[in-house]
Amino acid sequence: MSEENTAKTPTVDPDLCIGCGLCVTTCADVFQLGDDGKSFVKDGSACANCNCQEAVDNCPAHAISWVEKEPQTN
Repeated sequence: MSEENTAKTPTVDPDLCIGCGLCVTTCADVFQLGDDGKSFVKDGSACANCNCQEAVDNCPAHAISWVEKEPQTN
């Protein structure tokens, strides 16, 4: 993941998602297809294991974007 996205996490807009599964193929640690056939983020912190930016860039429906991570509270 690029340095500029370290404070961000991917999100999927279910209204835009067409369920093609390209994001799951690109980053299976991060994305999963739900029972409704739409993608969702199962572990945004796993972007360190794959190229989430590639999933954002290649989504044919433009359903994936970056959002600011919520601050962690202890």
